Amino acid sequence: MSKRLIAVLFGVLAIAVIAAGCGSSSSSSEPSTSSLTKAEFIKQGDAICAKAEKENEAEFEEFAKENGLSENKEPSKAVQEELATSILLPSVSGQLEDIRALGAPSGEEEQVDEIIETVEGEVEEAEEEPTVLFEAEEEGKSPFAAGNKMAREYGFTVCGQEGE
Repeated sequence: MSKRLIAVLFGVLAIAVIAAGCGSSSSSSEPSTSSLTKAEFIKQGDAICAKAEKENEAEFEEFAKENGLSENKEPSKAVQEELATSILLPSVSGQLEDIRALGAPSGEEEQVDEIIETVEGEVEEAEEEPTVLFEAEEEGKSPFAAGNKMAREYGFTVCGQEGE
């Protein structure tokens, strides 16, 4: 595969993983409060993101082989959409559930909820038009920029990074 294609596909993969770090499922319920400290919450959330990233890389490699992605040709919109809907967005949804299950640290519920709502909106946009993930990455933009920024400001070191 070409370096550019690999960079775009892995960039999209990283963005999806990263966005998941502070997201939510499609429910609009408030995050529960947990006995975790903020540092523990961040550490466990980052571990969820790191684990999912490794799993997604393996799934992506298998997808690339199964779909004959070549060095000299960018994947079609249909292949991009299939990648997004069969690997990226389902992974994000699973991670979102895992992060929500941690519960927000006591006193942090409002800030965590704000991050969740922001990323949730970004994920919903991507679900409506999955190829936006690839288009944004090709332009050097993140479709999850607002949520990523909030996650970094909150203190995440894996979740919320731009996949550099």
